[in-house]
Amino acid sequence: MTAIEVNGIRKRYGKVEALRDVSFAVKKGEVFGLIGPDGAGKTSLFRILCTLLLPDAGTAKVDGFDIISQMRDIRSRVGYMPGRFSLYQDLTVEENLHFFATLFGTTVDEGYDSIKAIYQQIERFRHRKAGALSGGMKQKLALSCALVHRPSVLFLDEPTTGVDPVSRKEFWEMLTMLRERDITILASTPYLDEVRCCERVAFLSEGQVKGIDKPDVILDRFADVFNPPPIAQPAVMNPQPARQENVIEVSHLVKAFGSFHAVDDISFTVRRGEIFGFLGANGAGKTTAMHMLTGLNQPTSGTGHVVGYDIRTEYEQIKKHIGYMSQKFSLYEDLTVAENIRLFAGIYGMNDRDIKTKTDALLERLQFAEHKDDLVGSLPLGWKQKLAFSVSIFHEPGVVFLDEPTGGVDPATRRQFWELIYDAAHRGITVFVTTHYMDEAEYCDRISIMVDGKIKAMGTPDELKGKYRQPDMDHVFTYLARQATRSSD
Repeated sequence: MTAIEVNGIRKRYGKVEALRDVSFAVKKGEVFGLIGPDGAGKTSLFRILCTLLLPDAGTAKVDGFDIISQMRDIRSRVGYMPGRFSLYQDLTVEENLHFFATLFGTTVDEGYDSIKAIYQQIERFRHRKAGALSGGMKQKLALSCALVHRPSVLFLDEPTTGVDPVSRKEFWEMLTMLRERDITILASTPYLDEVRCCERVAFLSEGQVKGIDKPDVILDRFADVFNPPPIAQPAVMNPQPARQENVIEVSHLVKAFGSFHAVDDISFTVRRGEIFGFLGANGAGKTTAMHMLTGLNQPTSGTGHVVGYDIRTEYEQIKKHIGYMSQKFSLYEDLTVAENIRLFAGIYGMNDRDIKTKTDALLERLQFAEHKDDLVGSLPLGWKQKLAFSVSIFHEPGVVFLDEPTGGVDPATRRQFWELIYDAAHRGITVFVTTHYMDEAEYCDRISIMVDGKIKAMGTPDELKGKYRQPDMDHVFTYLARQATRSSD
């Protein structure tokens, strides 16, 4: 029996044809993957199937109901979990769940059995606001909200972006439970291990379905997109005295919130031009530590220096001499490419002549010259990512902090981004990066892994794999992260 039927769907936004004659079918109870590069049209298709967006042409049915003439019937039968979650940050866990139950004309009590196995894992935090939850907990709450009305079809649009590897594995274990209840699941994901959890996948590129088959067949057929060759890291030009200089020095750093130590006595150094991976599960304390290093928050105790400035007393100077790029990027979507560059260069105190010269050179290097007057909001995700990184190091800072900069980005685009990172490090810029992609951890010169607010391990990727007798960094991370004991996550 077919649960989802898509026939000749088309969708256009102005001159951009997001979907072109898309057709496929998903069997009842199947876990079906929708994969493809950024800007392929996946989110548009999800919104059409969830009746949030009308197609320009074509037809589709969900659970036997037409997406246009019977949208009310569909909305009562589907669950939708978009990327970045669909939670209300100012409502508590319990309030979010009651709100979504009410939307679907049911109650938490009526739907409790359908979410019990998942919700019980976070129920003791029911009075905590959603905005204060870790990524893994938000994930479980969002899934509970999507399931509380007992849907027959579940749409998941990159539900694990920004979530650590251990929480991702737990999430897909939960999906396996749902499959046993005969719930049909259509999911998109940029993670190859999650792609392989699907029974079949459709590869969507430039708005068209290029192939439908078992995961390994599609991943092999389109290996240039999903499995690009690894980056050969350029040899660091040693010995250079400058490269032996420490640009980050941390000693016994603590950040406490009442009796809870988010960061609990950490010490480390990072050298000039080094690519330093700062890893940890959601809630391990790495974001809190990064906020102290970037001058956004002051420590409870301990000392730290970044590019020679004291994180306790000279945090305003630190902000002027570092670069920072978050997962959500720091660009203004309603400004053009050139206007964004000019704005941030001015904030960093660069003069007009240098701004103009370096802007022209940057646009040429990124091959953005023809798009300098395009609004940033109109750019593909991968382009925004490269522009945001380039803007963050436009003033040649001593250190650039990258907080999960490649979240939700396809492998080929991530590879291009890491080529930019290598280039920056080669020029002597220290790169301090957090990531949930363990293949990216392999690209770092050294790695630290935080567990329960402490640095549990530190070394090169090869040193850590050897020490813990694990085949790759994914296994190293999972081995250490599963030793976490504090329940506040």
